[in-house]
Amino acid sequence: MMAKKRVLILCTGNSCRSQMAEGWLRSDVGESVEAFSAGTMPSRVHPMAVTVMAEAGVDISSHRSKSLSEYWGEPFDLVVTVCDSAREACPVFSGATKQIHESIPDPVGYGLDREGLLDKFREVRDLIRGKVVALVKRELNI
Repeated sequence: MMAKKRVLILCTGNSCRSQMAEGWLRSDVGESVEAFSAGTMPSRVHPMAVTVMAEAGVDISSHRSKSLSEYWGEPFDLVVTVCDSAREACPVFSGATKQIHESIPDPVGYGLDREGLLDKFREVRDLIRGKVVALVKRELNI
């Protein structure tokens, strides 16, 4: 049996985008990929990220926000930054065979009511599945 490819998704807070990407990768390509996520300034897993992923059948309720330093120097086949500030803070990740940036909009901070914010999280959730999962499949030939 071939070893799984290791993928790290980086964001600033490791609260929304990177957590959802980790969940999608585990769900959609978990037989080929070992997925991790971290943040340059970790905070918490946003409850709305957990909610919208659960709506799509992916449970990230046991995820925790992790610091990039937890993975520094570990070998990864692919590191993907999903927010511009994480890309600026970590232009090169030690241990990465390949590093790519895929800018995904932050679902937080639109001044929306709860339903509007949930809709924004759903948009971002679906965008991540369409873009990041496809990118990982393409870059790792899986």
